[in-house]
Amino acid sequence: QVHLVESGGGLVQAGDSLRLSCATSGDTICFSNIAWYRQAPGKERELVAALASNNYTYYSPSVKGRVTVSRGDVKNTAALQMNDLKPEDTAVYYCNVEECGSGEDYWGKGTKVTVAS
Repeated sequence: QVHLVESGGGLVQAGDSLRLSCATSGDTICFSNIAWYRQAPGKERELVAALASNNYTYYSPSVKGRVTVSRGDVKNTAALQMNDLKPEDTAVYYCNVEECGSGEDYWGKGTKVTVAS
């Protein structure tokens, strides 16, 4: 069984950086399209950044210039580098991965990021 696990969240100060990671536990899958979403308290889940299999990237206007989505240093992992964090970046961040070939969609349970002003 495949489980996606996010890590790297925490409590930081405004202006700090965090690097979130996404990896599988249990069975391993090939990462095709990768996306990071976030959900702030009382708000809907929103797309933060995406990286397609052809290396096309998308960034939400609210994070563009501060965030970089990438495939991780280890095969079949993903990363989200976040710089100059703002209090409005406070949310639970979720990794979403589409498996190569099958197109099956996987979600992690999220990692919490809290940015203090």
